[in-house]
Amino acid sequence: MANLGQSYSKENLPEPTGFDPIPAGWYDATITGAEVKDTKTSGGQYIAVKYTVVGPTHQGRVIFSNVNIRNQNPKAQEIGLANLNALITSIGLDTVSDTDQLIGGDCQIKVKIREAKDGYDAQNEVSGWKALEGGAIKKPAETSKPAWMK
Repeated sequence: MANLGQSYSKENLPEPTGFDPIPAGWYDATITGAEVKDTKTSGGQYIAVKYTVVGPTHQGRVIFSNVNIRNQNPKAQEIGLANLNALITSIGLDTVSDTDQLIGGDCQIKVKIREAKDGYDAQNEVSGWKALEGGAIKKPAETSKPAWMK
């Protein structure tokens, strides 16, 4: 058990806000998190990617996607690796060997809505990636060399 340091009363706390899905469409986003996780079935892995929307609307909303990188199903792995290709291309990378290279990458994500089913609410999912319009790509800092190394 952990002491909270004070008492919280529901009368003094803000009302919970809903997390309804944002409308389907293309959004500018920054990758703010990425980590490798194991799939529920043994032998598989995916990159859990967290995006923060920066525009043109819904700034600050967070969207998640999973990109398969290893899967016992060859077709699922092929689709996942094609998605990884689209993701890294959209943020201006040619290769990636560490999830930290993705963090800070700016791109456009195609968001769609997965309908509610099996007791789960409707939610957003990422179904496409492309470079920001106008070619303004900010490469992640981890891939840039300091001036003294050039």
